[in-house]
Amino acid sequence: MQTWKLLSWNVNGIRAIARKGFPEWVEQEKPDLLCVQETKASPDQVGDEIKNMTGYESYWASAEKKGYSGVAVFARQTPTQVRIGFGEPRFDAEGRTVVVEYPDFTLFNVYFPNGKQGTDRLTYKLDFYEAILAHWEELRRQGKRLIICGDVNTAHREIDLARPKENVKTSGFLPEERAWMDRIADMGYVDIFRRFNQNPEQYTWWDMVTRARERNVGWRIDYFYVTEDLVGEVENAWIAPEVMGSDHCPVGISVRVR
Repeated sequence: MQTWKLLSWNVNGIRAIARKGFPEWVEQEKPDLLCVQETKASPDQVGDEIKNMTGYESYWASAEKKGYSGVAVFARQTPTQVRIGFGEPRFDAEGRTVVVEYPDFTLFNVYFPNGKQGTDRLTYKLDFYEAILAHWEELRRQGKRLIICGDVNTAHREIDLARPKENVKTSGFLPEERAWMDRIADMGYVDIFRRFNQNPEQYTWWDMVTRARERNVGWRIDYFYVTEDLVGEVENAWIAPEVMGSDHCPVGISVRVR
């Protein structure tokens, strides 16, 4: 057995963060798996210092719309299988999912939709939630152990955002969004950070316009979920608010694997 370090970060534009010390940060942290969301780029739009970082293979899902959405996984060890998307063209067209499989687990790197742009996008977000959950459940029936990370775009409980009462009618903290998170928790998807840290004021996203990060008026919307059969393998889970460069900060776990 060995311990792997997994990191997830919504970088809010990988080309922009490349100019803010991103490769140097990766070299310092040395994650075994690094999952990034909101790349806003396809691999042919980034330089080799990102696409071919020393010691890593990379796998990309890019949106058909240029400069929008997108996720990537950087892996030290070659997965046994890689899937771009999860077989739903309506969602895969936005480049929101990369799946990498290893003998011990299957990892989903997901950039979940944002529902703030109106009723249609909120419906799209909730439909995405249901569709990807059905896919996860099928894999669990096949005996797969799952790790799911990314920007979920919803804060689950009042402890997960600075101003819950003011945001009960805001997408990202709507009852129907939070109900889905309640449901997956009941189904055995564990928000692993909360197994290690029950403290308030643990946030992963801050509004840049209002300079909310300086006051830590934030939201915890970036998560690692693991299925119950993997909980005992996770040695730690954390948030890294000191890491700058995006309106989000990285989140991480360490997990024992063969």
